[in-house]
Amino acid sequence: MTTNSPAAAAARPSAAAYRNLAVATIGFTLTFWAWDLIAPLGSDFQDRLGLSSFAQSLLVAVPVIVGSLGRVPVGALTDRYGAKLMFPLVSALTIVPVLLIIPARGSYVAMLAVGFLLGLGGTTFAIGIPLVNSWFPPAHRGFALGVFGMGMGGVALSGYFTPRIAKHGENLPFLIVAIALAAFAVLAALLITDRPDRPVPTSPLTTRLGEAGRLRVTWELSALYAIGFGGIVAFGVYLPTYLKTWYDLSPTDAGTKAAGFALVTVVFRPIGGWLSDRIHPATVTSVALAVVALFAIVQAFEPGLTPGGTICLLVMAAGLGTASGSVFALVSQVTPQAQVGSVTGIVGAMGGLGGFVPPLVMGAIYSAKDSYSIGFMLLSDLALAGCVYAYGRMRGLRAS
Repeated sequence: MTTNSPAAAAARPSAAAYRNLAVATIGFTLTFWAWDLIAPLGSDFQDRLGLSSFAQSLLVAVPVIVGSLGRVPVGALTDRYGAKLMFPLVSALTIVPVLLIIPARGSYVAMLAVGFLLGLGGTTFAIGIPLVNSWFPPAHRGFALGVFGMGMGGVALSGYFTPRIAKHGENLPFLIVAIALAAFAVLAALLITDRPDRPVPTSPLTTRLGEAGRLRVTWELSALYAIGFGGIVAFGVYLPTYLKTWYDLSPTDAGTKAAGFALVTVVFRPIGGWLSDRIHPATVTSVALAVVALFAIVQAFEPGLTPGGTICLLVMAAGLGTASGSVFALVSQVTPQAQVGSVTGIVGAMGGLGGFVPPLVMGAIYSAKDSYSIGFMLLSDLALAGCVYAYGRMRGLRAS
């Protein structure tokens, strides 16, 4: 049975909501591709510049760290000035470091500086979340935020396409991405609109960040997102190394399996949001992290890359993707509307940074023990702690 009551109509997302969601998701995908331009070519830079493994790791890490931390001020600026200004502005500014990679490739110091600027592309997550959150009613918000979150697949697209495009011309990937960003900046300026009735804070940036930082839920959500999205980042960074080291796969095979893992996380992110529209997002987060905890234990016993072993990794990917989507459905539910951008910036930053500790731990444990089992057991413990906290504490929270 359908209803045409004014209340029901008001609860349905408008055409403008879907337009903003579509444009923001495209922009998120493109800017995340730009954000990850250096990593797929890391071995080329290592050979060109004669880098050590640590120097190469630092070069790859700089854009990700800067992009993660940059979400904090960008999210607060989005609260104040709106996505209509911030999305095309950040997209256009990202063109500069993308093109600067071309002349900087002969110098390690210059590449580090460019990588620092390239981190700007990773901040658009904190622009899109408050935009989508403002346009969609609560009953549809989780799924919409999950769809927007699929833009993180830009990293997977970069990993697959960037080195292949580079085979046809070493400057070609940077030129193509720069043109795509310029086209999107124009598109965003024309099509993105801020909701007319969105609350606009008037207090200074530092005050708003301080207020967001004093909210208990900011750090609770940060911890949960550091496990969910941090796990995705960690596997994205370290899974190829793990597969090559432990299962003796070729770089191509390891990269293909890692891409499959990333694809599953992207697909399950909107599923996590969709489930959160029907069940409390804390419950969805708890169940998803319980799945991760269980299958991390299985992986700790080092199953081979049989169909069963492969399924184990893919189920972990599904759990991490679902948790990433449900955590941001929870953000929209427990955060005051005027502070969504500020809180999103902090939570997004912690999620990105959370992905860099596990690879270091896994590498150190493998060097000391010649095994990854302890590392997977630690992941299981962390996921289980998140599962218990999400169910026991966050499940009782409601919209502010």
